[in-house]
Amino acid sequence: MTTTSHTEFDCAEFVRVALEWLDTREEPHQSIDGALELLANTRRRLFLEVMCTYEQQLTLPDAAEEVAIRETGRSMTDLSAERVANVYISLYHDHLPRLVDAGLIEYDQERDLVSPAQI
Repeated sequence: MTTTSHTEFDCAEFVRVALEWLDTREEPHQSIDGALELLANTRRRLFLEVMCTYEQQLTLPDAAEEVAIRETGRSMTDLSAERVANVYISLYHDHLPRLVDAGLIEYDQERDLVSPAQI
């Protein structure tokens, strides 16, 4: 038997609480599956976390820097430009379109600005 410390994430408890919450909802299973799919990617969750933290428009490069900092736990001065560029490209081509389509993020491509959607 494996013992888990109280400081470790309790996956079973998280799933139990999430399932209990979902049981009170009336959304179709496809909608719930789509939401969970969006949250399944760490970079997307970090991007949403950045947008929720700032609650305002950011340039996509600034958001990419913040995501890279949160991914690595390093300061901006310790990150390579290549690392930040890779995060930017992945946000721009993969994660941002999904979050825009889901209505969670708004994007002004002309100005390269992202902002949390007005929900």
